[in-house]
Amino acid sequence: MFKQLFSRKKQPQVDKGNGEKTELSANQNIIIESLDNYRSDLFVDSILTICLNYQINESKSGIIIDLLMPFPCVGELSVLANTLSSNFDCEVTINVELSITPVRQHELKNISNIIAIASGKGGVGKSTTAVNLAYALMAEGASVGILDADIYGPSIPMLLGLKNIKPTSADGKLLTPLNAQGLHAMSIGFLVAEDDATVWRGPMASSAFNQLLNETAWPQLDYLIVDMPPGTGDIQLTLAQKVPVAGAVVITTPQDLALADAVKGIAMFEKVKVPVLGVIENMSYHQCENCGHKSALFGQGGGEHITKKYNTPLLGQLPLTITIREDADLGKSCLVENSTSDLAQVYRKIARNIGAELYNKLDARSPQTAEIAIKVL
Repeated sequence: MFKQLFSRKKQPQVDKGNGEKTELSANQNIIIESLDNYRSDLFVDSILTICLNYQINESKSGIIIDLLMPFPCVGELSVLANTLSSNFDCEVTINVELSITPVRQHELKNISNIIAIASGKGGVGKSTTAVNLAYALMAEGASVGILDADIYGPSIPMLLGLKNIKPTSADGKLLTPLNAQGLHAMSIGFLVAEDDATVWRGPMASSAFNQLLNETAWPQLDYLIVDMPPGTGDIQLTLAQKVPVAGAVVITTPQDLALADAVKGIAMFEKVKVPVLGVIENMSYHQCENCGHKSALFGQGGGEHITKKYNTPLLGQLPLTITIREDADLGKSCLVENSTSDLAQVYRKIARNIGAELYNKLDARSPQTAEIAIKVL
């Protein structure tokens, strides 16, 4: 198992950051070699190539590895720590600290990266997925906020269990976002009565959204998740153009109709020069609680087909389960209620994929980011 995970050989390296060469123990040499040779879908260029700093401390009780990483990856590194522990006579612990920087220049205070969650049509579980992904990014160590851009049908207040709660203002100028289990949230639904219809034309809706974004006292956030309105009309184009979105994620189901609209969503973001980080296939299958059999109720392979056709990653496939629906109705999330459940782990893996895609595609520190060389003749 150990040899399968770490196959490539390379000379061990000393501790990054302090500039001093120290004599390493045999265990530390193996740890460094293992980190340098580790490969996965998340770590295409090895952990040591990607990490910004690392330190290894060895004691009688175990080995502690401190890593400074540029994107959320706690879940996978925890699994790696368990694998390493099984190959040593002591416990190996990997502590992860995140240093997430903006991949796109903007003037929004305290927000590093904005990620738009969109869908070509309604009814595919976009808002529920957006909320659970926000909590999943938090579980992976990131600081996260969520902004409800669905001016006409805001659902974030209900999904977060914050119905009929109004935001306050500390200075009379900026709204203080509401806090839902550590997730910082803002929505037009906090300001407008639930039973009132929001009858606005496109420019009015766009103006209201921009006010929510710019006139909220956001704390320091690694990611701001924006729950976009469904569809690909004028308001979606306007929002995508006016907001400094770092990347977009398109939600779909395996149904042919939803897939056709998902393609339109990908095309819309390409038109406004917003990178599409990938596609999430929701309601991908239903798993029987008794026998474990998986049934593709809405079709099969559709999400994989469009991601191959449009050269964008399939970030993950979410099951059709009553747990997601019940939690949504109660304003809860499986990431908060049962963070070790299989469903929570699915969301966390997708969240890691999103963070890695954003870093690998756009972050200047990424080894995969293209460099422009100017040759003077």
